[in-house]
Amino acid sequence: MIKKKVADALNEQINKELYSSYLYLAMAAYCHGEGLSGIAHWLEVQAEEERGHAMKIYRYLVSQNARVQLAAISAPPADFGTPRRVFEEVLVHEQTVTASIHHLMELAVKESDYATQGFLGWFVSEQIEEEATAQEIVQRFKLVGSDSRGLYWLDRELGQRGR
Repeated sequence: MIKKKVADALNEQINKELYSSYLYLAMAAYCHGEGLSGIAHWLEVQAEEERGHAMKIYRYLVSQNARVQLAAISAPPADFGTPRRVFEEVLVHEQTVTASIHHLMELAVKESDYATQGFLGWFVSEQIEEEATAQEIVQRFKLVGSDSRGLYWLDRELGQRGR
């Protein structure tokens, strides 16, 4: 059976994952407002992926007969300045999520919770991918600079995600 301390921390992570979804949806709305529907689509797909992460933790807690306790989700910002800034924020946010996942793993190890350690292994690997993707997109924005044609092509490319 899962220990209360671990279950509480996983409940907090559900909230963080739902905030991530909310944040990426806010970023998508900003990009739609800037006429960047491709980038907005990429962020909408990412928002749904983050919701899926929350549900994965939710289902794990249910499978462990632990109580799921949902908390209020903080409001994300509405303005991000530039499309490049959006993805710089995505990268910083994903690094924060990675630190949170690592903290969860440390707690599971400290509590000798082998089942949760195994469960969290997927999230550790997922965060490597999340950070690498965000870093790659930030780098592409740096290459594009202020070239509107480059932004146009980047918008088109990112709009192909999941299609």
